[in-house]
Amino acid sequence: MARDSCLARIAAGCAVGGAVGGAVGAVYGTYEAVRYKVRGFYVIRHIGRTTLGSAAVFGLFLGAGSLIHCGKSY
Repeated sequence: MARDSCLARIAAGCAVGGAVGGAVGAVYGTYEAVRYKVRGFYVIRHIGRTTLGSAAVFGLFLGAGSLIHCGKSY
């Protein structure tokens, strides 16, 4: 079985982290918008900002974890 390169593992970690973070950010952003009664077009802006911010943070940390884990062989 061919082993993936380290860069491919890091990219996959960032992608999975971004997807999970985006989903969590969208749910949390919607909850916050409803809770604080955000009105009008600001609802979409608030949900989008929360989604992108959460996706970036989750992707960064999962990519960093993949980088740390990349050198280990089990």
